[in-house]
Amino acid sequence: MISDWFQRVGSSVPRGFSRYFILDAIKKKPSTGKEIIDAAIAQSGGKWKPSPGLIYPLLGRLLDDGLIEETKDGKYQITRKGRAISEDLETVNKIVKNQLDVIFRIGSVGKFVALDLMERMFIIGNSLSSNISSMTKEETSRYKKFLESELRKIDTAERRSQGKEIKIN
Repeated sequence: MISDWFQRVGSSVPRGFSRYFILDAIKKKPSTGKEIIDAAIAQSGGKWKPSPGLIYPLLGRLLDDGLIEETKDGKYQITRKGRAISEDLETVNKIVKNQLDVIFRIGSVGKFVALDLMERMFIIGNSLSSNISSMTKEETSRYKKFLESELRKIDTAERRSQGKEIKIN
């Protein structure tokens, strides 16, 4: 099912993904811009080849936001603030992935609901990853409560439909 979705969107990289990828790569080990590009190419099997014109401006924004810092040897490393943001994004990602797994198990209707939900979550996730560093604690808390509320709705819907087989003619 996920592979169907990837085929539908083709090789395009979702907005905000590059920023998240850079943070994740630097969290694993301090890296230069070239090393980040090489890691992206290697991890995608050559399907994604980010240009220096994409990577270096993003590195500049991450520096400005205080999420990364440059070392004396020209590598970039993640800051405490960057690590906290990265871990928050990973937590949201895991929650969404678990919820999508449940939806995929619901059946045919679940496939359509899951695809729609995935598109909405990518939009929300991209918005969050682009703006989270400038959000106040109150805004972050409200956003977290909203996401948790939406995930509870999915849980409730899943529990109601357990044991029921939905057929579409």
